[in-house]
Amino acid sequence: MIQKMNQLRLDADHAIARAEEAEAKNKKYEQLLLEKEQEISSLQHRLGVADAELEKAEQSLATHKSASAEGEQSKQTSELLQRKVQLLEEELDAAEKNLKETVERLRQVDVKAEHFERQVQRAEQERDAWEKKYEEAEAKWRKSQQDLAELEASMQDL
Repeated sequence: MIQKMNQLRLDADHAIARAEEAEAKNKKYEQLLLEKEQEISSLQHRLGVADAELEKAEQSLATHKSASAEGEQSKQTSELLQRKVQLLEEELDAAEKNLKETVERLRQVDVKAEHFERQVQRAEQERDAWEKKYEEAEAKWRKSQQDLAELEASMQDL
């Protein structure tokens, strides 16, 4: 009987440890999720800045193209701006790709977080069931102890 109680306590302790471990993992994934959200925000800001720079560069390029008739100097400036636009477009493409990858990783982290939340919930339910079984067993044991004490008392009266 004592071994069963010890085993129940040990099982309850294991369930609690698993639940705490799952909660720790959940917190870790929540922190990772927050970091990824901040990274997305940063990338979106950079993307906005790059778009603004691209728009400014394209406007500047148009201005310089109209002035290219004025001479070789204007032609060189235009070529420089075209290269800058190309670099900005490449940077924009890279930022968009990075954003897509980050969003996908965020989605995966979200799925994992949901999975761990379900595991924590199952562990808590299992723990509750073990606690209920323990309380029932303890009540039976107390009743048995009381019955034994009454039996001993009635046997001593004989």
